[in-house]
Amino acid sequence: MPVNRIVSFALAATLIACGSAEAPAPGNEAPAAPAGGGQAAVQDDVSMPDVVKVAVGSKDHTTLVAALQAADLVNSLANAGPFTVFAPTNAAFEKLPAGTVDELLKPANKDKLAGILQHHVTTSALSVDDFVDGDSVSMADGGKVVVKKKGAEMWIGAAKVTGSVRASNGWVHVIDAVLLPGAK
Repeated sequence: MPVNRIVSFALAATLIACGSAEAPAPGNEAPAAPAGGGQAAVQDDVSMPDVVKVAVGSKDHTTLVAALQAADLVNSLANAGPFTVFAPTNAAFEKLPAGTVDELLKPANKDKLAGILQHHVTTSALSVDDFVDGDSVSMADGGKVVVKKKGAEMWIGAAKVTGSVRASNGWVHVIDAVLLPGAK
């Protein structure tokens, strides 16, 4: 067979194969990647989710996700890490004085919000079993928080750890209070 016919045949076969793919059934489409690019926009429905995707997937962490977006920290926490994130629930944010969250979410308070959120992150992947009673944990904002353990229960500062989820780039420990950094 002449080379031109082989190339033509291969091209025709490729076009037919590409055109015959079925569209996914309604409801089975892959979700669109978040706008804005960066590590958080990488679409991966097979691997273990990173700490950001764990939070995004939780109906109890919508305030935390909104705060991460407002402080422009989503891509930072979607990177390889390792990270341990102490993730306050929506109910934890509701314990703050009225209007505090709304005030922090304003663009003018981005740096203050980022500092508070960084006070919930350490740059190691630590399970609850890795902590020892009395440990002083260094947080990403430069502050420290003391761990208290009693049996299987653990507190980070005044916040009780109520659950933990392993992520591809670390751990997410759900907490029942917001950790506020001390004066520097």
